[in-house]
Amino acid sequence: MKIARFVLKIVAVAMVVAAAACAVVAYWDKIVDAFYAVADKIEEKKAECRFSSEYDDYEDCEL
Repeated sequence: MKIARFVLKIVAVAMVVAAAACAVVAYWDKIVDAFYAVADKIEEKKAECRFSSEYDDYEDCEL
């Protein structure tokens, strides 16, 4: 009986791993789109922080 429970546990773990792999394959486009959306948001935040300063009042002056 112990062997049967052990085998069933192994089968259950294998099925969970297979389900996770299928979910990743099925939603790969959405996962990648979400990743790029987050990366774009981070880049926007970096750009805002990079160019914002206490001298924003003088932005009409050209360098």
